[in-house]
Amino acid sequence: MLIEELTTTAEFRESHRVMEQLRPIDESTYLGLIEKMQSEGGYRLFALRDGPDDEIRALAGLEMGHNLYHGKHVWLHELVVDEPHRGHGYGSHLLGWVGEWADERDCSRVELASGLWRDEAHEFYEENGLDRYCYTFKLELSTDSPY
Repeated sequence: MLIEELTTTAEFRESHRVMEQLRPIDESTYLGLIEKMQSEGGYRLFALRDGPDDEIRALAGLEMGHNLYHGKHVWLHELVVDEPHRGHGYGSHLLGWVGEWADERDCSRVELASGLWRDEAHEFYEENGLDRYCYTFKLELSTDSPY
């Protein structure tokens, strides 16, 4: 297994087929959002590759930042494993790697939000050492598109 940061448009384009399993958006919107997120907040996308052709098996999209509550931390926006390869340890491996990556950069924690309906994801996170400790709230505004 190899974990690498994706940095080129070609790599982001390759990652779309896996990411759209979690975030169902068209490729053009996806590429534009990655560019915007990188320039605005330092978004980084990492791929776990495996198999004879080093295909992308899992992705982790994250930002490192500071706030008054956590200090220096990593916010994990996306963690997705390619559907045919779920249950083979790729998600656990990549999530563990994210924790090590954050720790090496003196972060206090890795944090994420997960939809209330995602029971299997919550079980996965708890099995991998994450604590369920709060709720995330949102207020819908007048703009129709989140993009």
